Amino acid sequence: MDPKAFYNLSYGLYIVTSRIKERYNGQAANAVMQISNDPATVALSINKQNLTHDFIRESGVLGISILEQDTPLSFIGHFGFQSGRDVDKLDGVEFELNSEGVPHVTEHALACMGGPVIGEMDANTHRVFLCRISDAEVLKEGTPMTYAYYHQVKRGTTPKAAPTAAVNNDKEGADSMDKFICTVCGYVYNPEDGDPEGDISAGTPFEDLPDDWTCPVCGASKDAFEKTE
Repeated sequence: MDPKAFYNLSYGLYIVTSRIKERYNGQAANAVMQISNDPATVALSINKQNLTHDFIRESGVLGISILEQDTPLSFIGHFGFQSGRDVDKLDGVEFELNSEGVPHVTEHALACMGGPVIGEMDANTHRVFLCRISDAEVLKEGTPMTYAYYHQVKRGTTPKAAPTAAVNNDKEGADSMDKFICTVCGYVYNPEDGDPEGDISAGTPFEDLPDDWTCPVCGASKDAFEKTE
């Protein structure tokens, strides 16, 4: 089986949230789709090891925020490469509560929606939740982030717990300068591209990066990077 076949499936990029009483949590997700219009229902896949999965199962409610194309990698990494068991994901992030008391992330979001869980399906490492949408709001106009844009243009990486096949973020072909990979999240620093969001111009070797430069996805320091083979 060629896993690259899955790269042609279309995905977006979202922040999925839930709550247990007054405690909130959220995560980055890409496997979200509308499956019916009346009533409006969406399906989403969440890894069973993620804390958000436990929140959704216990509370039976969830929220979805649709991210804009210009969302910084660091914002996505905040929700994708940290665990709510260790940090408060919503601390310092703009959000509003919906009618179910679930936080909708409004920062870098074009729209948000949410509602009660009406069904679920076991999918081995993941669980697929069916959510009947009871709240939906357009926050601003813009272009939504696609998973392809996240990888191909912003050069983002995929958490191991994601439902999609792993993507090789490195470009094919030989380059004149060495590339370095983040051992925390898998982001590849390619000197040919630089780090536009970090004001690092194209053509900057890894060795010339400032000492305080950090991974644009997960925030790891330069010490966490290793040269690719």
